[in-house]
Amino acid sequence: MFSPATRSVALAATALLAGISLAACSGGDDQDSGRLQVVAAFYPLQYAAERVAGEHADVSNLTQPGKEPHDLSLSVSQVADVATADLVVFEDGFQAAVDSAVEEDRDGPSVNAADAVELKPAGSEGHEEELPEGHEGESAEEHAAHEEEEDHHEHEHEHEHGDLDPHFWQDPLLVADLGDAIAKKLSGIDPAHADDFAANAAALRSDLEALDGEFSTGLQGCERDTVVVNHDAFGYLTKYGVHLEAISGLAPDSEPNAATISDLHDLIREHGITTVFSETLVSPRAAEAIAGDLGIETAVLDPLEGLTAEAEENDGDYLTVMRQNLAELKKANAC
Repeated sequence: MFSPATRSVALAATALLAGISLAACSGGDDQDSGRLQVVAAFYPLQYAAERVAGEHADVSNLTQPGKEPHDLSLSVSQVADVATADLVVFEDGFQAAVDSAVEEDRDGPSVNAADAVELKPAGSEGHEEELPEGHEGESAEEHAAHEEEEDHHEHEHEHEHGDLDPHFWQDPLLVADLGDAIAKKLSGIDPAHADDFAANAAALRSDLEALDGEFSTGLQGCERDTVVVNHDAFGYLTKYGVHLEAISGLAPDSEPNAATISDLHDLIREHGITTVFSETLVSPRAAEAIAGDLGIETAVLDPLEGLTAEAEENDGDYLTVMRQNLAELKKANAC
């Protein structure tokens, strides 16, 4: 026989366990909401997926706000999310860890942005690349002899991007193309809501066509058309008549050599450039140093590789950040 005190403890424990069980069941019901689970590799892909999926999916981002996406490493739980999600949206060649998880751990459907949109060749417009530091004064023959070595050095600093520029989201119409690809894939997964996905993709395209028009008209008739940026993440803006010069290449954290800095000084003076752009998520040191040398301004141009924590807190999104970039470009180039 149990004493009254023992029996009271047992009853309390039973009630506590029952409460935990009910809470767990309730939590499970919340998680099993009937919505699809979509995993996006980084912010622009998340934005397109959220717009297209609408209320029919929960979209999570592998790259946290305020984090630079190029060097993302995945936790065990994130690898599991990639493996088990109803859909994964990623860009092959942009994040090695995500590429590996998709290739090794995933059997389900995916949307690869590198296949869904037409990527342009990598490389900014503008001045010819100077010889790397230490090779000044080389003859053409001597320079040719070093080409293979320099090509290898360049590829080491271009991540896994290869010969194509992965930053397609600087062209709003390409984001619309990605939205169409996501809608098509979601319709195959959830045919009951195919009409909704198609309608959402059409609404997204409408918004992005309007944004594209704003860039086209806003960047016409400017006093200047050359822009110096921190890294080569804005090449798709050349469709609007902007000529871009990158301090570094596709790798945002690489350091420019002395020849590149000297060449940029000359170009800035020649074109009367008033602003050197740094960017969010990486150090502004190189842009500030060049601007300081010449006594000109710096400003921020957001490559939108990831949404900053501040932008997320202020309900910012792809459209608002792109419009902020447009305003900065118009101011810098006196449009």
